[in-house]
Amino acid sequence: MLGRTSTTARYTRGFAAAVVAVATLVLAANAGPAKAAGEQPTERTHQVEQVIGHTTGHTTGRTSE
Repeated sequence: MLGRTSTTARYTRGFAAAVVAVATLVLAANAGPAKAAGEQPTERTHQVEQVIGHTTGHTTGRTSE
């Protein structure tokens, strides 16, 4: 039969596990996809224009008054 562990040892292990868990979450949150070296800003502008609906040659069926 296993002997009882002290309260201090249990709290120490729990605290160490919590520190490791927080460190892992912080590292995972900061590890995002890297930017491409050749990314052009015009790509983002094109995406924004599509969302807004101001692309050239695109008709929405609305008339300007």
